Amino acid sequence: MKLTDEMFVCIDCESTGLDTAQDRIVEIAVARFTFDQILQSFETLVDPEREIPQTSQDIHNISQEMILGKPKIREVLPKILEMISTLTIVGHGINFDIALIANEAKRAQIPTTILSQPYIDTLRLARLYGESPVNSLERLRQHFNIESEGAHRAMSDVIVNIEVFKYLSKNYQTSDQIQKILQKPIKFKIMPLGKHKGRRFDEIPLEYLLWAERKDFDQDLMFSIRSEIKNRRKGGGFDQSANPFTVL
Repeated sequence: MKLTDEMFVCIDCESTGLDTAQDRIVEIAVARFTFDQILQSFETLVDPEREIPQTSQDIHNISQEMILGKPKIREVLPKILEMISTLTIVGHGINFDIALIANEAKRAQIPTTILSQPYIDTLRLARLYGESPVNSLERLRQHFNIESEGAHRAMSDVIVNIEVFKYLSKNYQTSDQIQKILQKPIKFKIMPLGKHKGRRFDEIPLEYLLWAERKDFDQDLMFSIRSEIKNRRKGGGFDQSANPFTVL
């Protein structure tokens, strides 16, 4: 089936934190869509049955008062999972949202196949595209001149994400083609985080790369770090460049 004929589902969750095993959903938005239109959408605030840390409130602007009297996640999950159905899931850093939903379903003892469903991560698709200096959803919105949907909330992010997905998919014919390409790790040109953020990988000191190689970064960043280390080894002078005192 052609990409433009397929139906997808876009998901975005706001949560109490970044631990998908322990943190809880405070807002969720889901939209079924094609390249022509949004067919069905649903959003709701959720009572996470715990305090929302201030650090999380500062990101999504959802306060403790806002979730008072809102449904528990177990009350809305059946509808959400029905909307997701067996469709290809689209989202920015979507593994986080999928894991959150799967763990919430497990706690509520609601069966789901979401962990085995096909998905397209627009964050990684943006990395592959490689033309935006920053791959956050907001910067991609600006890059593609997509109209703003307002504050950083779940449904506004979903609407923007759908439009970003359309732009990033222009060179592909099917969702299977995209998924196959995204199975391979993507090599960064620029370090996306840390004290060397914004620098080309070949400009980053080797001792820092060797330190970063031992960290738990995502597959694309680990691949990029290890590729640069491998290039340094091939280029010779590996031991010398690894010594920070050689420049003294």
